[in-house]
Amino acid sequence: MRWWLLFFCIGAAHATDTLYLYNWNNYISDATVARFEAHCGCKLVQDYYSDNEEMLAKLAAGASGHDLIVPTGNAVEALLRSKQLRPLDKTKLKNLGNLKPEFLNAFFDPGNRYSVPYAYTVTLLGYNIEKLRALKLPTDTWALLFEPRYLEKLKGRITVLDSQRELMAAALRYLGYSVNETDAAKWRQARDLILRAKPYWAAFNASSYIKELTVGNIWLAHGYSSDMFQARSDAEKAGRPFHIGYSIPREGAVLALDSMVLHKTGRQSDLAHRFIDFMLEGENSAELTNLIGSGNPNREAMRYIAPEIAGNPAVFPAPADIKRLEMLRDLDRKNRRVLNRLWIEIKLR
Repeated sequence: MRWWLLFFCIGAAHATDTLYLYNWNNYISDATVARFEAHCGCKLVQDYYSDNEEMLAKLAAGASGHDLIVPTGNAVEALLRSKQLRPLDKTKLKNLGNLKPEFLNAFFDPGNRYSVPYAYTVTLLGYNIEKLRALKLPTDTWALLFEPRYLEKLKGRITVLDSQRELMAAALRYLGYSVNETDAAKWRQARDLILRAKPYWAAFNASSYIKELTVGNIWLAHGYSSDMFQARSDAEKAGRPFHIGYSIPREGAVLALDSMVLHKTGRQSDLAHRFIDFMLEGENSAELTNLIGSGNPNREAMRYIAPEIAGNPAVFPAPADIKRLEMLRDLDRKNRRVLNRLWIEIKLR
């Protein structure tokens, strides 16, 4: 009996050494996970979301126990506003100096009291190079998504993100407005632009557009740079008779900086800090970029990143392109309600 009790106590102690990470799907490599588990003598358990709004809604509905979350800037802003985050103990983060200065002190967390940059993506256009070349279509403008003179050549071969903020942002930028515009009249202009284009689109798609591009069912997709990187890689590996390209529209686009934050319901604060510091090491951070083509805010990671990725302007935009990128900001309740009504109208009409 005493041996059984001893075994139970040892097992219970080990069971507590589990880090619960709420993350985007495919946003850390299996090799990185295995190396961290060996490093800390613990277990890393992940739960996944496909959209910031989904993650926020689940937390608002009572989801709890996540030690770490990897939200985008506007979602960090929302989590801070609702007092859901725990401040960082920077004395436990010896690798903070590895971060590029331009990704620190963002609007959503001045001084980085609560957040540590993890990776970033750009929302842009991915396309079948051969098909668009044959149709003599440009590849560097949101007009491809919204103008009938182009849409007529692509009807049924286009997908757009099933995300109200991202799709409205593309429409707003095409109209010459900021992605963070909140004037209702300008939002209605964006809605009308979307509704005019909608009959030409195949689907609102935030999950399977990578596969659709890869197999050739879709010729143009509105999506994330890391997903387009994957689509291009998958098409090459499968030996497809076409290639996937992607570009940042000249009108401007969304830059999404994802950060590691500590949720107040998490129980493993020390382990969470160990994970953050582990991911701040250059080689560990670079592994994600090499896996999915995400942008990397870690300067020490750059020497470990494959040259063809480090030199890709859609993954690491040039300074001139960076100036055309904006981060989405959180909306207050009034503007959320207005946008939700417009989105319902867009989806139902």
